[in-house]
Amino acid sequence: MTYSHRGLLCVSASLWLIFVSSQTSHAQQIHFRDVTAQAGIHFTHNNGAFGKKWLPETMGPGCAFIDYDNDGYPDILLVNSTDWPGHAHAGPTTPKLYHNNRNGTFSDVTRQAGLAVPMFGLGVAVGDYDNDGFDDLFITALGQSHLFHNNGNGTFTDVTKSAGLWGPSEFSTSAAWVDYDRDGKLDLVVANYVRWTEETDLYCTLDGAHKSYCTPESYKGTSVRLWHNLGGGKFEDATQKAGLGDPTSKSLGVAILDYNDDGWPDILVANDTQPNKLYLNKKDGTFEERGVPSGIAFSEDGVARAGMGVDAADYDRSGHPSVIISNFANQMVSLYHNEGNGLFVDEAPQSEVGRATLVTLGFGCFFFDYDNDGWQDIFVADGHIEDQIERVQKRVSYAEPSHLFRNLGGGKFQEVTAQMGQAFSARRVARGAAYADIDNDGFLDVLVTTNSGPAYLFHNEGGTNHSLRFKLVGTKSNRDGIGAVVRLTSDGYKDGQWKMLRSGSSYLSQSELVLTFGLGAQTKANNIEIQWPSGQVDKLSSINGGQTVTVEEGKGIVATRAYGASKSTK
Repeated sequence: MTYSHRGLLCVSASLWLIFVSSQTSHAQQIHFRDVTAQAGIHFTHNNGAFGKKWLPETMGPGCAFIDYDNDGYPDILLVNSTDWPGHAHAGPTTPKLYHNNRNGTFSDVTRQAGLAVPMFGLGVAVGDYDNDGFDDLFITALGQSHLFHNNGNGTFTDVTKSAGLWGPSEFSTSAAWVDYDRDGKLDLVVANYVRWTEETDLYCTLDGAHKSYCTPESYKGTSVRLWHNLGGGKFEDATQKAGLGDPTSKSLGVAILDYNDDGWPDILVANDTQPNKLYLNKKDGTFEERGVPSGIAFSEDGVARAGMGVDAADYDRSGHPSVIISNFANQMVSLYHNEGNGLFVDEAPQSEVGRATLVTLGFGCFFFDYDNDGWQDIFVADGHIEDQIERVQKRVSYAEPSHLFRNLGGGKFQEVTAQMGQAFSARRVARGAAYADIDNDGFLDVLVTTNSGPAYLFHNEGGTNHSLRFKLVGTKSNRDGIGAVVRLTSDGYKDGQWKMLRSGSSYLSQSELVLTFGLGAQTKANNIEIQWPSGQVDKLSSINGGQTVTVEEGKGIVATRAYGASKSTK
C-alpha cells in the first residue's frame, strides 16, 4: 500500500469516528443538573478577605472525592480557608466532609470525623499511605499543611507531627500521592507557590488608584517538596536528593504521568509565570528536569505562561499521555500533544480548545469521558482573581462560565457547555474541580468550588452509553493501585483504551480513585490488562459493562457491583 493510500484510509477512519461519535452524543441529550441543595451540601468558602487584597485570598478552595468508609460511594471533602488573625468576620471555618448517604443526599460529618481543624486550607490529595485499606487525606495550606490518617472507623487523626511532616511553613497548593520508587508505599509531592507573608505583601494596582492583587512575578519563587514514605507512618524530605529542589518555581498544579512509557511515574508541575517543569523519573530515586527539551515549558512563542491546573490522558488513542494546562486570561488553555518521541506540541492554537479559552482564566481542569463514548473529553473551571477586572479589560470578566469540550475523535474537540443546562453554564468564580460517579449509575458527575462562594455538585443525566468501572486493590503495589495502568479493548474500539490511576491533577483537587471506561454502544469489554507498579500483570477477558469490578493484584476480580445496586457481590 502506498503512503497516500494509507493517508486516505486514516482520514476516512477519522471521519467515520467523528460521525459515529457525533450521532451518539445527539441521541443521548446529556445535561448536568445542579443537585447541590437537594444533596444537602451547604458550604461557603471563606477566603479571609477584609479589604487588604492579600494574594492567598485569590487561590482556593480545592475539593476531593474520597470513599473514606469503603462503602463504594464517594464522599466529598471541601477545603476551606479562615479569617486572618485580628480580622475575624466569618467565624471559625474548617474543611467540610460530607458523607454519601447512597440516596442522593450527603450529611456533614466533619466534626465527628475529627476534621474540624481551622487552617488557611487550599488543596487536597487522597491516598492510602500506610496500606491499611482506608484512604487518608493530605490538606495543603498557607502555613502548616496537615496529614490526616483514616482510622477505619469513620474518624481521622491529625498525624502531621508524628509522620515527620511538621515544620515547613509554606504557601502549598496542589499535591499528589505517587509511588515514585515503586517500593509499594505512596510518597507525596507538594506544589508550593511563592514566598509571601503578611509582612512582605506588596502594593499593586490595575488602575493607579486602587490596590489590586499582585501577580506572582512580584514575589520570589520556591521549590516543590517531595516526601518519601519510609514505612511505619514516617516520611522524610527527599526533595534535594531526588533532584526536585528548584527555588525559582511558582507551582500551582501537579500531575503524575509516564510520559516516556518506561513504566516509571514522572512528575509534571504547572508553574505560574515560570516555565512548567517535567521531571523524568530516572528509576534510581532521582529525577531529571526535561521541561524545555520536551517542549512543555513555554507557549509556542517561547513565553512562560500562568499555569494553574493540569491533567494528563491519552485523548486521541495514540498510546501516549498528552497534557492539558489551564492558564491565565488572554493566554488560552494549553493542549500539549505527546508525539511519542519525548516531545510535546501545543495543539490548542489550532483547536477549539484554544480559541474558546483565550479570554477566560482557567483553574480546575481534567480529562474525563462524560458521555461514555470511549473518548476523553475536557472540563475547565474558570474565574478571574480580580473582581474589578472589567474596569481595565472589557473582554474579561470576574465570574466566568466553565468550558466542557466534547472529544469528537481524530484530535478534534467541540465546546458543548451551553448544551449542558443553564446551571452548568452559569458564570462563577470557580477554582477547584473534580469528578466521580456519586450514585453508582455509571456516569461521571462534577464537583466545582468557587472562591468566597459555594460549592456546586452537578449530576450527569440523560446518557445512554455503556461503561465499565474498575476499583483496584494492590498487594505488592500500594493498596490503592495508584500508578497502575488498565488497558481495555471492546468490539467497537479495536485500538483500545487505557488509563493510569492517579492521585492529584486538576487544581487543588482530587477526583475519585476509580477508573471509568466508556464503552459506547458496546455492552462488554473483550480483553483487559492491568499493569501494576510492582510489575505484576493481570489479564481478564469478556467482562460485562454496567458494573464496577474490584480487581486485586495477582488474584483478578474479587467483587462486582452492578450499577444501581447498593452492595458488592463477592
